[in-house]
Amino acid sequence: MTTLHETPHTHFTASAFAPQPAEERGLARDEVRLLVGTPDGIDHVRFRDLPDHLHAGDVLVVNTSATVNAEVDATLDGEPVVLHVAHHLEDGDRVVELRTAPDAVRALLDAREGSVVVVGDTRLVLREPWPAGAPSSPTGHGNRLWRAAVRGDLDRQLDWNGRPIAYGYLDHRYPLSAYQTVFGSRPGSAEMASAGRPFTDALVTRLVTSGIQVAPVTLHTGVSSQEAGEAPGPEWFEVPPTSARVINGARSNAGRVIAVGTTATRAVESSVRGRHVVASRGWTDRVITPADPPRVIDGLITGWHDPMASHLLLVEAVAGRGLTQAAYDAAVAEGYLWHEFGDSALLLGR
Repeated sequence: MTTLHETPHTHFTASAFAPQPAEERGLARDEVRLLVGTPDGIDHVRFRDLPDHLHAGDVLVVNTSATVNAEVDATLDGEPVVLHVAHHLEDGDRVVELRTAPDAVRALLDAREGSVVVVGDTRLVLREPWPAGAPSSPTGHGNRLWRAAVRGDLDRQLDWNGRPIAYGYLDHRYPLSAYQTVFGSRPGSAEMASAGRPFTDALVTRLVTSGIQVAPVTLHTGVSSQEAGEAPGPEWFEVPPTSARVINGARSNAGRVIAVGTTATRAVESSVRGRHVVASRGWTDRVITPADPPRVIDGLITGWHDPMASHLLLVEAVAGRGLTQAAYDAAVAEGYLWHEFGDSALLLGR
């Protein structure tokens, strides 16, 4: 597994995790709070006010990946575990993570090559750490992600018995529909590309009629439970020719390219050749940091990340460390909610 040689410089304590979707808090999706951060200062508005803070000619890059049921109860060598299932690999293998049963609070790091995971009538044999040649976890104890050979129909088991990946800060389980965005049309993400969740059909219509373009890309997410210092693993992406043309055209006409989420950022930046975006698809291991910054993305719509999350390096790379720190300080002071069902930020630092 890849580790980062750079750690986030943003220091804060998250004020509160969102324990349920906005709808369960009596809000429409686009009524979550939106912090708008620019070099001129910080504003606090609602997400539905987003068109007021963009310009005609700007481009929003959105991720069309839809969330799938990727968590299921299983056994590891006969002992109960929770299985998180990520990527389909070309040879039919799957990328998996094993977590403690029944609550999935922590990763299990004591599995070995050849260990057998059973889900219903389906068997998975752990073949090797993933990505290939990955070192042990940053803690030095075992491996978190595995390539597993599958014997049986794992997707059917996930359809029948699976559920969305969820973590302990939620008040209870929510259906798969709560983890979909209006842009999600291509199933494949183990976890929701959550920056797109506050968008509604009505808001997208307002944006488009205001002259703001939408460029769809796809990036199927893996599992987001990285340990401190662990970089995102490889993920499958596609940038279609029409989106590459829209992005390049906006840049030629002084429009800003604003990614909706770290996933859309990664997809676009994996498709840059020279000073232009080209149509491309495949696996990317691009990790965006202040030391290796984006070349095309000018701004970011994002949720709020934990202090040691690798995604914070991407946020800093787009927005700059000063603005990122100011935004997080303001979010903590104002009680913004964290994680996939929480509040949002629009950061325009470059």
